[in-house]
Amino acid sequence: MSIKSPIKSVVIAGGGTAGWMAAAALSRMLDSSEVDITLVESEAIGTVGVGEATIPNIATFNKMLGIEERDFMANTHATIKYGIEFVGWTKDGESYFHPFGTHGRDMMGMSFHQFWRKMHALGKASRIETYSATAMAAKQGKACLPSRDRNSLMSTLAHAYQFDAGRYAAFLRKYSENNGVTRVEGKITNVDVNSESGFIETLLLDNGKTLSGEFFIDCTGFRALLTEKVMETSFRDWSHWLPCNSALAVGSEKLPDSPPYTRATAREAGWQWQIPLQHRTGNGHVYCSDFMSDQLADEILLKTLASAPLASPKQLRFTTGQREKMWTKNCLALGLSGGFLEPLESTSIYLIQAGISRLLALFPDTGFNATEIDEYNKLMDLEFAQVRDFLILHYVANERRGEPFWDYVRNMSIPDSLKRKIDLFKGRGRYFRYDGDLFTETSWIAVFLGQNIVPEGYNPLVDSLPEKEVENRLNAMRAELAQAVPQMPEHDVFLSRYCPAPKSE
Repeated sequence: MSIKSPIKSVVIAGGGTAGWMAAAALSRMLDSSEVDITLVESEAIGTVGVGEATIPNIATFNKMLGIEERDFMANTHATIKYGIEFVGWTKDGESYFHPFGTHGRDMMGMSFHQFWRKMHALGKASRIETYSATAMAAKQGKACLPSRDRNSLMSTLAHAYQFDAGRYAAFLRKYSENNGVTRVEGKITNVDVNSESGFIETLLLDNGKTLSGEFFIDCTGFRALLTEKVMETSFRDWSHWLPCNSALAVGSEKLPDSPPYTRATAREAGWQWQIPLQHRTGNGHVYCSDFMSDQLADEILLKTLASAPLASPKQLRFTTGQREKMWTKNCLALGLSGGFLEPLESTSIYLIQAGISRLLALFPDTGFNATEIDEYNKLMDLEFAQVRDFLILHYVANERRGEPFWDYVRNMSIPDSLKRKIDLFKGRGRYFRYDGDLFTETSWIAVFLGQNIVPEGYNPLVDSLPEKEVENRLNAMRAELAQAVPQMPEHDVFLSRYCPAPKSE
């Protein structure tokens, strides 16, 4: 393997969240005097802009950029997100909560849910979410920073954010331009490729400008202008497992009391999201057009909004899946150009972040080492597959019988990787996190139990701790939360003190 010269020019095709996240990260990590970073986008091309909820990992990305949480939240009109409430996913009238913080405390080196399973079967434990500080704070509409006392359950509070994705892109644009990134306005009309190597060399714009580069990042969204049209990289269609292919998105007025969580409500042929922000509410209806008309989907969305709509719903079409290769030659796909998994668990922005993180770890020189590119693709394949399996779990474990869409997803075949996880959990509640799985044990346990996949038994080592002692410990946890959570400030009060949005906006 020969070492080639360093990359001197990077061209990012497309803006939006993916483009400006890439620009911000590269401008932070690369010396602007050594590497030219150019982003080309057109104001005439809109962005999807539905990714307004995140998972906690985004805090790591912002920290890497040196961005303060309060500054980020104020500029993006963000709210606290403690998790997701799933309504009607087993059957109408039932709900459960997926918290970002842990359930209870582990004991004797074993997971809390093992002890909970034993006591719940004996009628001596309530729902598992009642032992989670994060879930209880969410359900009571409270918010604060985690306690610094590691002995307190309030130290287990964990949050992500609900924010305006358009404002986040604008925030990162300002950050990137301050770090030396050059923004060019224009639509890409043609791409020049080296006839021998197949590498991209130049982008031609509708205004006559040309952009030359050594490394190109495709952030052109579903169009995948470079990845699909030029590199001819095929697409893995996962619609067999995730059949929703349409969405309607609409903003509505701010809720009187902003809940510190996202709500996902099951509908006849899909589900509906509600994401509270400081200045408005994000809403959307994700559905499968094979089982529901666009008109009916629109009617359901508008009649179930919790506040008045601010515009007409925006229609989106998509196919779930990912590219066979995220990185081909000197072109890397990021964001929607690389793949799309519906926003059920708010992973879209995370997958952009993961792609950027892998790129920084495997940043190329002009030799574009094939082994390193192959490693990147394998790592991103794993990221996408693990998220895919977690999303499928929500669908396959439903009890909404008599509805064609839900009957289909309940009876469909599933990936072996997910079947193994389900079978292992059904026995004695075992779950093991491996291969860098994004979702924690808490996340899997919350959804397994929330979707009524209850283990037949528990780890027999649990019996080594006397039953009365376990009961006392669980009661003490609930008592601690019953005292501490009500003392937290209301979510909106916390936001007004911690990160109020600029009044001029």
